[in-house]
Amino acid sequence: MDLFSFQAESEPRGRLLADRMRPETLDEYIGQEHVVGPGKLLRRAIEGDVVSSILLFGPPGCGKTTLAHIISKQTQGDFVRLNAVDASVKDVREVIERAESSKNMYGRKTILFLDEVHRFNSARQDALLPAVERGIIVFIGATTENPFHSVNGALLSRSTLFRLEPLTKEHSLAAMRRALADPVKGLGFMKLQADEEALEHIAAMANGDIRRALTALELAAVTTPSELDGTVRVTLEVAVESIRQPTVQADESTQYDVLSAFHKSIRGSSDAALFWFLYAVEKLGMDPMVFLRRLTVACSEDIGLANPQAMVQAVSAMEAYHRIGWPEAKYIVAQAILFAVESPKSNAIAVTIGKIMSAFDAVKSAEVPLHLRDAHYSGAQKLGHVGYKYPHDYPGHYVEQSYFPDKLSSSVFYEATEQGMEDKIRQNQLRRRGKRE
Repeated sequence: MDLFSFQAESEPRGRLLADRMRPETLDEYIGQEHVVGPGKLLRRAIEGDVVSSILLFGPPGCGKTTLAHIISKQTQGDFVRLNAVDASVKDVREVIERAESSKNMYGRKTILFLDEVHRFNSARQDALLPAVERGIIVFIGATTENPFHSVNGALLSRSTLFRLEPLTKEHSLAAMRRALADPVKGLGFMKLQADEEALEHIAAMANGDIRRALTALELAAVTTPSELDGTVRVTLEVAVESIRQPTVQADESTQYDVLSAFHKSIRGSSDAALFWFLYAVEKLGMDPMVFLRRLTVACSEDIGLANPQAMVQAVSAMEAYHRIGWPEAKYIVAQAILFAVESPKSNAIAVTIGKIMSAFDAVKSAEVPLHLRDAHYSGAQKLGHVGYKYPHDYPGHYVEQSYFPDKLSSSVFYEATEQGMEDKIRQNQLRRRGKRE
């Protein structure tokens, strides 16, 4: 537990550059103009010290903790920080007890900042609810995961949700230039020259994470030998050594979103499906089997009998992946994905399932018609198990008879579309019903 005021240390250069350059005011804050820009609700609340319970949702490095830092500087009340990774219910209750005492005795409010709130299980989140409802604490939660997946509905409904967007290359450039110019907290005390292409590279590879950009800049500055005149020059070559791979965040909600984009791209006949698949596996490190399972489902849900071969391709790709492994199976899986993308689409199977599920509610219970019941035992005829017509004894191997419960005898659930191979099925359905187009 950390009662924190974020006061500057007497020797700020003993801390990492990203920590030293943490903004102290909203005017120093970089990005998120849609939330804390001039006249915006959260900015007015922070400046007026009237922040109510809020949830800050956004990717790592986008400024959630920095906003909490700024709020701690603005408030006249107590500011307590807990990290959900190591905080317990006991820690939460201690904060609440202290906050209640402070409010009753001195009329002083307490703001509780809970970092990584998604790591709090349901029981620990529930422990916060009474104090939030009674106004004993002002709750500020920060999460990188979709709060609708990771935060209790009750706690979510009592908090105002602010979504922070990923920062851009320009934001990282602005932060680095500020650090280069600041002689107290930044690197301005050095005789430092950073080439523009070096800054551009660091900003691009940081992928919106200002902390990572500042850390790479500091590493480049302090490890580069100075020239004869004492100048330290950060070149593109030095920058490449300081930060090599762009960061990609893949929390659970991000993975769900990428998988959703993959399936919707297949349904929409877009090769973006292959893009999302390769991005997820190569960049996010997701399991290819997750996508192969979804591909197999899509081949029935969104293609179905319009092209039955799509399912064959998908299952074959799954088998090949099991036998060959990654990355060799990449080409086979890509083929199956593109085959599904380019296949004619039909959701007739999904619609049929929906109709039948609805019919269950209508009929309550289904009695098997007498002519369809088992007749392979003595006494079956006495029970009335007669009247079944054997289709192969009739022209075209088809004969009109009901196969449904009596209450649904006239029902038609599956209606084939005109898409691809399914159009042939549709024509057969029309012939069986004695209809012609």
